Amino acid sequence: MSWETIDITTESGETMRAQAPVIVSASRATDIPAFYADWFFDRLEKGYSVWTNPFNGAKSYVSYARTRLVVFWSKNPRPLLPHLEKLREKGIRCYLHYTLNDYEAEGLERGIPPLDERIDTFLRFSELLGKELVIWRFDPLIRTDRIGVEELLRKAERIGDRLRGHTRKLVFSFADIRTYRSVQGNLRRNDIRWREFDERQMLDTAAGLAELNKKWGYTLATCGERIDLSQFGVRRNKCIDDELIVRQFADDPLLMDFLGVERDGLFGPETVVRKNAKDKGQRPFCGCIASKDIGEYDTCPHQCAYCYANRSDGKAAENYRLHRTRPDAETITGK
Repeated sequence: MSWETIDITTESGETMRAQAPVIVSASRATDIPAFYADWFFDRLEKGYSVWTNPFNGAKSYVSYARTRLVVFWSKNPRPLLPHLEKLREKGIRCYLHYTLNDYEAEGLERGIPPLDERIDTFLRFSELLGKELVIWRFDPLIRTDRIGVEELLRKAERIGDRLRGHTRKLVFSFADIRTYRSVQGNLRRNDIRWREFDERQMLDTAAGLAELNKKWGYTLATCGERIDLSQFGVRRNKCIDDELIVRQFADDPLLMDFLGVERDGLFGPETVVRKNAKDKGQRPFCGCIASKDIGEYDTCPHQCAYCYANRSDGKAAENYRLHRTRPDAETITGK
């Protein structure tokens, strides 16, 4: 969707036209909580940032004047912890997609903290935000010559058992490696012998997770997947989720107005979302509603071997180096 635009005054004193999103995604394209939390909250205080279009390089301004919700995505959100109070002071709500995989033995995620530390961080966020607002993602599920469906289920069980009572949802997806040439190249360079999932293996994985979920009690959902797994009680997810937003943040009239929420019944507490706010810029089977993503590709130094958002580890490392030379720049990279 096209966000409403407003005039802003930049740090250099210029008047510029800026998008003014109600919902900000931070971010599908890079790990802002892990590496750019200070930058983001500095820009939030200054009122705007600059986003670079990955396809044509064009720069555009993003104003936070009307932002009511930030959806964070991270594999290591611990640096976000000291900043949460700043959101509360501004009356801005948030929730967190926390990708918590177990690929330590295979070396698929070299730049992230040990699993035990990441689980501890998850529990801290669950305590601070509430268990519905910290969403566990085992994402992506990836097959290699060393990891089959049974091993993936064992890995999921080890994490899921420890998170029980601290989250309400598990979101997963199947690595779609053939679609991304850069991912294939990254895996080859890391000597990872990957395997694509076939339909039978997807069904077996979903069945296994459904069986484990008898003790967990999570909502199970897939992210952007074509395959219908509803026979196992698995939903198609909305990562930017209007239903969750209404349940958790119904007391924010500006956010509810953006979603087109109306009371369903004169005296009843039920609400219904009337507006079709689906994000048309996402994949066909993505259920997300519209948000403005402020991240940029080629900026995440986690060095995950299967990453689709980096063309190479070297490019990401160079952009992160540039960021550190200008950590208060309008853009993430400082360019």
